[in-house]
Amino acid sequence: MPTKSQLRKPFQKARTVDPRPITGREPPGDLLRNAFGAYVGRQERTAYELMRRSMEEDCSIFLTLSGAMTPAGLHQSCLIPLIERGIISALTTTGANLYHDAHRIIGHGIREVNPNAGDLQLRLARIIRIYDLGFWEEALLDTDKLFSALMQGPDYQRKMTTPEFHALLGRDLSSMEKALGVSQPSLLSACFRHAVPIFVGAVQDGSIFLNAVKLKRLFPERFKFEIDINDDVYLMAAVQHWARNHGSRRLAIWILGGGVPKNYTLQGEPLLDQILFVPTSGFDIDLQICVDPVDNGALSSCPAGEGHTWGKVSMEAVETGSVYVHTDVTAIFPWLTHALLSDAKMKRKPKRLLDELDAAKDFLDRAVAKNRAELLKTTSFPGAPTRHDPESTVR
Repeated sequence: MPTKSQLRKPFQKARTVDPRPITGREPPGDLLRNAFGAYVGRQERTAYELMRRSMEEDCSIFLTLSGAMTPAGLHQSCLIPLIERGIISALTTTGANLYHDAHRIIGHGIREVNPNAGDLQLRLARIIRIYDLGFWEEALLDTDKLFSALMQGPDYQRKMTTPEFHALLGRDLSSMEKALGVSQPSLLSACFRHAVPIFVGAVQDGSIFLNAVKLKRLFPERFKFEIDINDDVYLMAAVQHWARNHGSRRLAIWILGGGVPKNYTLQGEPLLDQILFVPTSGFDIDLQICVDPVDNGALSSCPAGEGHTWGKVSMEAVETGSVYVHTDVTAIFPWLTHALLSDAKMKRKPKRLLDELDAAKDFLDRAVAKNRAELLKTTSFPGAPTRHDPESTVR
């Protein structure tokens, strides 16, 4: 049995909780370091430290965004400034966030509402509610017209991945914003200008794609737009593999919320290692802000340690590079962003991973080709019918 002295050594090395009195003159980074000593406050301080580490180690930073965050304006207050400083390298979000962002571009405002005012009355007034935010139903109808018009363009009439699709939308919206004199750009156009690829793992679960469904029924002969789901999943892994083997060779994931964006980004690592036999080590830094409990089996809330058992994050991340901040994203991420950007050193040239999509895909193709013989062994199972077996026809 270890002695009491031996057992106490790790504790003796731990940081002492000894906060300084707040004067009101502290830089935000100093305040986080010195006044956030315990509980969720300590989680927030650790998140700030990991955000700084992500930059100091020049990580390729994959940010995931779930929930109605663009209606709340989080992209305007936080994400676009982070993109413009070269901090965010790739984005995974929902189609809804990209769709609702466009309301403001075409002149529709989003206003505060009382969430207890009565939804029956709001419906009669044709006001759409997202908790304590509201906008006219016409915002939806006009936004539908906008995306319907854009997707009929000649560049859209092919099969493509979601980063390719959102780059086209970003290009076109950027031109519209310039023509309209829009002062605050959309997330789509900001990502396009800084070559940040945008992945949407459940593209069919958003109104942009609902309008594609409409166009396919209206114009079956000339509307050829299609999302290549197979290539999309492969491309996420390819971008991570490329980032791991080029540049700084470090990966960080910042998870705002949970949901599909979280898993769609993290599953790139198991796809590489377990499915394609391409060695990888998982994300080196794992930062998540989410309100969900961790003990209900949901993926949205699973911590880095659980993700490590799947090969999604590295041992280093679990031991020294992860934090789960149990709170609402909108309550603390603006403050964390302010603290980070208040340091002039927290900027760099954009990674421009959007420009590397073809190179990343070719790079992973070569690695997969080397594993072909071993991969072929994984395509059958004893007793399972296959298309090569004449007795396998299902009746």
